[in-house]
Amino acid sequence: MSDDLPPGVAEGWAALGGDPALTERVTAAGTGGLRSRLPALPLARATVALCSLAAAELAARRGGGPVPAVRVDDGAVTAAFLGDRLVRLDGAPPTAFAPLSRFWPAADGWVRTHANYPHHRRRLRQALGLPDGAGAASVAGAVAERPATGVEEAVYAAGGLAVAVRSAREWAAHPQGAAAAAEPLLLCGALGAAGAPPAAEAPRALPCAGLRVLDLTRVLAGPVATRTLALLGADVLRVDSPGLPEAQDLHDDTGLGKRSALLDLGRRADRAVFEELLSSADVVVTGYRPGALDRFGLLPGDLAARRPGLVVGRLSAWGRSGPWSGRRGFDSLVQAASGIALREGDGGVPGALPAQALDHGTGYLLAAGLLRALTLRHSSGTGRVVDVSLARTAAWLLHGPGTAAGPSAAAEDFDAEPWTTEVDTPRGRLRHALPAVAFDGSPSDWAAPSGRWGADAPGWRL
Repeated sequence: MSDDLPPGVAEGWAALGGDPALTERVTAAGTGGLRSRLPALPLARATVALCSLAAAELAARRGGGPVPAVRVDDGAVTAAFLGDRLVRLDGAPPTAFAPLSRFWPAADGWVRTHANYPHHRRRLRQALGLPDGAGAASVAGAVAERPATGVEEAVYAAGGLAVAVRSAREWAAHPQGAAAAAEPLLLCGALGAAGAPPAAEAPRALPCAGLRVLDLTRVLAGPVATRTLALLGADVLRVDSPGLPEAQDLHDDTGLGKRSALLDLGRRADRAVFEELLSSADVVVTGYRPGALDRFGLLPGDLAARRPGLVVGRLSAWGRSGPWSGRRGFDSLVQAASGIALREGDGGVPGALPAQALDHGTGYLLAAGLLRALTLRHSSGTGRVVDVSLARTAAWLLHGPGTAAGPSAAAEDFDAEPWTTEVDTPRGRLRHALPAVAFDGSPSDWAAPSGRWGADAPGWRL
């Protein structure tokens, strides 16, 4: 990989509304390990570069001086995108996809299901007319008898997660594919009236120091974004419902530098705690499907009315418009629906990218948008809302960030050792990927390892 500007960075920085001259601060080097038919490594490199440049810009705005240089290393980028697979606690590997999360041959094509959580497995079986506890053989038989889109609709109607595997051309003709492709790569708009006083100066190495972030996201993309803000010095508090447990190994990867608490926003007492947290928050990030949190007053306008100057980040699977905008979704499902799975497969049998690149890439795009929003807020006091989606990132991968991948090994052959570290924690010895986001003088690791999911008190550090 040469030191030239990575493909996609100029386009992405323009989508962020950044000064095009600042892209001259970005160079890239190194060798990665995300070999694929589609440009997964260029996508990964571009999203990390955009996030790093946005962090460097905020460092200059709050810390003074010129914007630090950004140098993106493909080895660090690869390790970060594989971080959910590389994480270890006392040497134990993370939990893989559950047996009912996979591709299934249907009567006229293929279906991809996501059933890693118990309630998703229950709803999948219910949609297929199977009893609780039915295994892979029973699911395979039920899917094989039905058209792929029939399985898709039945499972979604039951509250489960399944999509028919489509080609890129079929997805482009689908109303949701067309809607997602028409959306901006990243949308960052003003939110409410000015209300935030200029933040105090911060160390250039920690441009988010003194900022408070409420993290209402799950699984990968949203937590990757807020993990980045934690790296840069923000006080990040992840808030989850007690009824939606998270896999601890996922939190081991994405909970670095954060704390994690449980609040049931349907309970008056917990809602009061949340409102108290919101009263001094700088950023709120949500990662649930559009509409899921509206009843709790978490629409951007409602939040900004209660906390003027707030920056709000929103992540969705399918985008904020189109017939699927209110559906749940995961990286694997968006890969299947958008045409990525068939492009990465062989002989008509679908495959997958070498990493959950839509999740990770969208997470870095979201972090970049939040950092740019904070830079703008520093001058104006005006809050902003940032929107991203996995489906729009998929469209960028299929049509956008360039194909010049440079030297790249297969993920399974990639030597991650130089890009990981180990630290002793009260729960055991934790191994995790080092940060890929970097600029001159930036932190080389998070200030604290991940703790136990949901175990912290719901309050700010200071």
